[in-house]
Amino acid sequence: MPEASPGPASVPADSKATTTARKSDSFAAKLASLPKAELHVHLEGSIEPASVVALAARYGQEVSEREVEARYRTPDFVSFLEAYKWVTSFLRQPQDYALIAGRLAEQLLAEGVVYSEVTISAGVMLLRHQDAAANFRAIREATEPYLARGLRLQWIFDAVRQFGARPAKDVARVAVELVNEGVVAFGLGGDELSLPASDFRDVYDFVAARGLRRVAHAGEIGGPQSVRDAVEQLGAERIGHGIGAALDPNLMAWLAERGIPLEVCPTSNLRTGALARQLGTASTEDATLRRHPLPLLLRSGVTINLSTDDPAMFETRLTREYETLSEMGLTEGEIVRVAEAGFTGAFLPHHEKTALLEAFRRQADLLDLP
Repeated sequence: MPEASPGPASVPADSKATTTARKSDSFAAKLASLPKAELHVHLEGSIEPASVVALAARYGQEVSEREVEARYRTPDFVSFLEAYKWVTSFLRQPQDYALIAGRLAEQLLAEGVVYSEVTISAGVMLLRHQDAAANFRAIREATEPYLARGLRLQWIFDAVRQFGARPAKDVARVAVELVNEGVVAFGLGGDELSLPASDFRDVYDFVAARGLRRVAHAGEIGGPQSVRDAVEQLGAERIGHGIGAALDPNLMAWLAERGIPLEVCPTSNLRTGALARQLGTASTEDATLRRHPLPLLLRSGVTINLSTDDPAMFETRLTREYETLSEMGLTEGEIVRVAEAGFTGAFLPHHEKTALLEAFRRQADLLDLP
């Protein structure tokens, strides 16, 4: 039997693949040119291996970039905390913080970020008997020139959950003193399974009464109740990670109704083993982006703020995190919606937020984005 001739409308399979790739490349290029916001990035987690080498040398220690890279490749959450503890041991004076702050600002600009709320591990500073206010002022001085280059920064002072409520209150006091210098919020990071949220209710009431916004890491390695407790007991207005909420449809609906955003960091969830834990698998190889709950959360009405968490430690960038959304199967319209939500979730006065949103939407319209 002779082969059937293709009709005039037929397109070879390889041509279809090429067309799809071109469309994908075109969208990626447009997305890259959009102004972006990043709301969950840790200053100390942004220290590139070369910067660690330079910092260690200041204190007479010889460390290679290869060693730093090896330490950054952590198999689970406990190992990640140990790596974080190690790298922050080289941050001892205000000039150390100034160095890494300037380099983070450069990285943010390179990613098209125009607004970011950067988390500072003030709890670690105080544990090491450092002057957190002096460190912060060095950070501000180092990043101030970037305002003229189009980067607006605000800061979140973070307490370490496993250190307990009293050290967290110390962090809160310093944060309150700096509320007029760019500190916009108080947060709680570290091991969310170590102590219950109720231990920190007084601390969160203290900062709220003094004008600070409230965030908390929850549902990263903890389950739905951890997320609910952060909102109900601490008054958290955004949740760091929050992927554990996907295990409870009622909680997702509750978060959507209340408009509580989740600051989701996909690559971080892979690298710390957090996703594997949520999926109930012992193998991190089974915890792939295709199994990440972000699409489920988004399509359940939960607002998603996409972020990098600790970009140097996880070898990622914000543009890479947007690539993960395509790998998870989000549509172009959904991805643009996530990008816009970075601005709607910002802790900014109404007029400033409105101006950033209008600039975002103008650019999206110019690019003919959905």
